[in-house]
Amino acid sequence: MSEPASPSSNLVTSVAPAPTTEDFAKTYSEHKPRILLLYGSLRARSYSRLVIEESARLLEYYGCEAKIFDPTGLPQPDTEDETHPKVKELRELMMWSEGQIWCSPERHGSMTGIIKSIIDWVPLSIGAVRPTQGKTLAVMQVSGGSQSFNAVNQMRVLGRWMRMLTIPNQSSVAKAFLEFED
Repeated sequence: MSEPASPSSNLVTSVAPAPTTEDFAKTYSEHKPRILLLYGSLRARSYSRLVIEESARLLEYYGCEAKIFDPTGLPQPDTEDETHPKVKELRELMMWSEGQIWCSPERHGSMTGIIKSIIDWVPLSIGAVRPTQGKTLAVMQVSGGSQSFNAVNQMRVLGRWMRMLTIPNQSSVAKAFLEFED
């Protein structure tokens, strides 16, 4: 009768060396990181827009190029075609961006129809390219009352479905009306 192999006899004993800087690409981006910011309200005093504007200010301070898409005039999906000027603008910004921040008010326990309409205008592919695939996404929401995470949870699901790298950190600004001065 033969003896069973010892558990350690099946282990691989060689370990690959840790990567060095020479193992990574030698070329670096020749432009600042490009971040597209979207907000989900059309109100004149939109707290989601104010949060996005503050985010853009901080991103630019830290060396990014930030562009904010204004949803005013964007038609509802399926009411126009992709030649509409606001749809073209949105799609061009989607292709331009390397990362995105989405911010929506929470309305009836959900993201707003405005932010959903923006996202619904993003095609699944342009030619053979999915315009959101591999891009980094951060999600935020503003609330009129107590803190909640319903809108960010829904946006996170959409981002993952769109093959975006949705970061785990999120922000929910409760009682947003108290956070901004006139």
